[in-house]
Amino acid sequence: MAKHEVKSPIPGTFYRKPAPDQPPFKEVGDTVAKGDTVAIVEVMKSFHEIKSDGDGNITAFPIDDAEPVMAGQTIVELD
Repeated sequence: MAKHEVKSPIPGTFYRKPAPDQPPFKEVGDTVAKGDTVAIVEVMKSFHEIKSDGDGNITAFPIDDAEPVMAGQTIVELD
């Protein structure tokens, strides 16, 4: 089980990349620090950066890229 879960603060569409032709912000195994951007959530053509609220190594993205996400849903698991 993850030591820390980063949750989406808003409902919308989850994206791991800043743009379709760019690499993901982070990959499984990457180290993140509090404040690092890990994803974006799009709501009505407005894109909101989701920043990590904890430190650790990414162990999983429990939601797929371009999938709907609900507020409070885990989007990144850290160990």
